Amino acid sequence: MAKLSVNINKIATLRNARGGNLPNVKQFAIDCQAFGADGITIHPRPDERHITMADCFEIAETIATEYNIEGFPDERYLSIIKEIKPTQATLVPDPPGVLTSNAGWDVSNQYETLKKHIETIKTWGVRVSVFVEPKEEDIERISQLGADRIELYTGPYAEGYRLGDKSKEILPYQKACEKALTCGLGINAGHDLNLDNLAFFNNSLRQLDEVSIGHALLSDALYYGIENAIMLYKRCLH
Repeated sequence: MAKLSVNINKIATLRNARGGNLPNVKQFAIDCQAFGADGITIHPRPDERHITMADCFEIAETIATEYNIEGFPDERYLSIIKEIKPTQATLVPDPPGVLTSNAGWDVSNQYETLKKHIETIKTWGVRVSVFVEPKEEDIERISQLGADRIELYTGPYAEGYRLGDKSKEILPYQKACEKALTCGLGINAGHDLNLDNLAFFNNSLRQLDEVSIGHALLSDALYYGIENAIMLYKRCLH
């Protein structure tokens, strides 16, 4: 069964709106794991509009499952990975100023840069995942870079599913998964996955190792509560 990693950025956004420590991000990470989350994901951006540098280290103290730190591999991000040594570093091509991660890496043009960063992170004993479009040629290049996993950008799938084109939109992801397995890569996925589209995605791609979900899951938690929301998402992965 694919693991569910809960992205808790939005909890930090809510806290930052008023200052102080309500809601408590560290406690939320503890509770998510207690309620069944297989991991915690954060994406600390330079402007600290949600997760802060202090959060990165405080959350690390609570991790009993897996810790996934996403980000653009600038000097700040790399310093966090080097010091904390999380379970997984997910490299995402969103430099400062980008609202959210909405595209995979241009692997051909960023090949040498990615290679350098992946080699460095691997020396710290951290699993490396690369955020990528479902393109077979990019996946093969990523395997050549020495990464352990890909994270498939699922925004186009989610939009196609919403428009009723789920069978068409899933095809590139199925081919991408086949390619990843051939190349010896693990397979993660994330972006706009929700209770409507997750089960079909998972059932179509039985090779999935992990999905990372934040915005939709935490939005659902407003209605169902965080424990129920986690259980509902895990049910989609059965």
